[in-house]
Amino acid sequence: MKKIFGLFVMAVLLAACGNNGGRNPKTEGGSNEAITVKYAKGFSVRDTADMRLVNVGKKDRFALVRNADAVVPEGYVKVLVPIKSTICMTSLQLSNFTILDAHDVVKGITGTKNLFNEDIKARVKDGRIVKIGMEGEFDNELVIAANPDVIFISPSKRGGYETIKETGITLVPHLGYKELDPLGQAEWIKFIGMFIGKEKEANEIFSGIESRYNDLKAKAAKATPRPTITSGEMHYGNWHAVGGKNYLAQIFRDAGADYVINDDETSGEDLEFEKMYALSANADYWRILNSYHGDFSYEALKAEEPRNEMFKAFKEKKVIYCNMKQTPYYEIAPVQPDLLLKDFIAILHPELVEKDYTPTFYHLLK
Repeated sequence: MKKIFGLFVMAVLLAACGNNGGRNPKTEGGSNEAITVKYAKGFSVRDTADMRLVNVGKKDRFALVRNADAVVPEGYVKVLVPIKSTICMTSLQLSNFTILDAHDVVKGITGTKNLFNEDIKARVKDGRIVKIGMEGEFDNELVIAANPDVIFISPSKRGGYETIKETGITLVPHLGYKELDPLGQAEWIKFIGMFIGKEKEANEIFSGIESRYNDLKAKAAKATPRPTITSGEMHYGNWHAVGGKNYLAQIFRDAGADYVINDDETSGEDLEFEKMYALSANADYWRILNSYHGDFSYEALKAEEPRNEMFKAFKEKKVIYCNMKQTPYYEIAPVQPDLLLKDFIAILHPELVEKDYTPTFYHLLK
């Protein structure tokens, strides 16, 4: 009898050792499923036995734990996950929560201008989400009232974060806006997924986006001829040109077009009209994204800048247009670049998409 009992105890001990002393790194460490970063450059992930270490940019380090007593490595900020509440500073950040069906976690936003999502607007109206003010003018009392576990910030914006630091709430940079690859920007779904305990959902959603995007890209790569395309328009005396490394320039290429400043090494710069005209005068297509009040037209484009009628794309009625007043562009496009890519392919190479395709963002201007 003693021998049998001894064997039983040994079996229990072996089982415990085999299970890391009763700890499961896939649950206790804040990880429901492994996260692999394939395209994004702004964050990296490393799992240990009892926590997940997340590096953001060059200097921010976070240790995601499920045990509040966990001791984290020096230089890392401890974050107990999954978080239950947060504040979003941008539409790009909010898009991550929307696609992960996680609006319940969002307790504060900066504003509702140009916001289309009906669920978010309803939550603001009934007080479940508070508006904390715009960047540079945050209301700390409202920030505290939102009671966020962490706040996701965009460091390149107008700031005001030094004031928020006074609240003692952990600030987590979200650098999706810096990504130069469309899939890299979308992959920040996984970043948010780790904080809210939806790694599995984030992996599955991103896998679908990646598959659809790459399938479309492969089709467009074989399309001929490849038209040329330019982008942007004059504002306040300058033309903000998308650089050759910008994620949008990559979408142009992936859609089977050659961008007019394809060899530019920057993500964007402001150019004088004459410089942009020299580059774009004979471009086959012209992409424009703006917030025009009313129905935008070729007449409106000419009224804004009479010289616009000199462009080939204007003369041949090949302006590709999206109005942010009428389309939830920044609420969807960052996390669904496959839809963005398909819009461009439908215009540049219509034979590659179904005949009854309805665009999500962009269409040829009438």
